[in-house]
Amino acid sequence: LGSAHRRRWKICWSLMMTKYTISRSFDSSVDRTPRVLEIAEGFGLGLTDKKFVIYDNLEIEVEPGDVVYITGQSGSGKSLLLNDLVAKMREDGLDVTDLNEIKLDNQPVIELVGSNTTEATDLLAKAGISDAWIYIRKPNELSDGQRYRLKLAKVMETDASVWVADEFGAVLDRETAKVVAYNMAKVARRMGKTLIVATTHTDLKDELGPNLMITKRFRERVDVEKSE
Repeated sequence: LGSAHRRRWKICWSLMMTKYTISRSFDSSVDRTPRVLEIAEGFGLGLTDKKFVIYDNLEIEVEPGDVVYITGQSGSGKSLLLNDLVAKMREDGLDVTDLNEIKLDNQPVIELVGSNTTEATDLLAKAGISDAWIYIRKPNELSDGQRYRLKLAKVMETDASVWVADEFGAVLDRETAKVVAYNMAKVARRMGKTLIVATTHTDLKDELGPNLMITKRFRERVDVEKSE
């Protein structure tokens, strides 16, 4: 591509960027039962109602084809952020495939993905399934990790413009999770899909090569790292 063409392409691409603003908070109150009052008195706890802010006008810019990596401690609000992003994207008319919404028919695995055997084995391999014995088994005969990888293969075969996976790789051993992460990011980029994953694990950065890394800290603190 010539430099002028590249500049025009970059400008057109930037115009497709979408900014999402996320705000989330909740009010907390405590039932003042006799045991609660006893604990509060014993440990010096205050029982006034409190408002907890999780996200305070957090602005996130996502371009088509971005890989977005959301991480942080368990209970910090990663899933809330992911769910809010999905809701806003769907409101904008984007087609989103959510791994948690994938349903598996009780047929042999090889029948559940792809339009033919070759396409099926290719998709399954990208999801970390290369065992012929697994190909001929049904989902209810698989382990949690195997079913998870099968769902990832089904995500990768969709025409949706956005792929989403909460608790990404949580049921996989770390080496398998890294291989799957690398493969998914590679396929997503090649196909121009936006990939958004959320996980407590922080060891997938090299494999995902995220365009946007969001790290949820304590309360409303969030670190956003964007790469070129």
